[in-house]
Amino acid sequence: MTHTEIFLAIAVMAAANLLTRVLPFIFFVKKTPPEWIVFIEKSFPPIIMTILIFYTLSHIEFENELYGFKELSAILITAFLHIKLNNYLISICVGTLSYMGLVQFL
Repeated sequence: MTHTEIFLAIAVMAAANLLTRVLPFIFFVKKTPPEWIVFIEKSFPPIIMTILIFYTLSHIEFENELYGFKELSAILITAFLHIKLNNYLISICVGTLSYMGLVQFL
């Protein structure tokens, strides 16, 4: 790949990212969003947390003497943060980082 192709790929990705961020504001500037968008907005964070929990539990190694410790610790950290702070973004990010850290270092 040449430098021109790399810069072109970066420019296309940046434009696509900008477009996906700007379009909702363009479409819903003067009116309320449709019900299905409101539903997605309210349902998306719990769905993501559920997917992450199932992903975490699917990788338990039963051959290891600490089976399930890393996974359950990360789930408990995530649950504690969400109950304490009631912020999906912090819960998902810190929970994911704690799981990845426990998996890599234990």
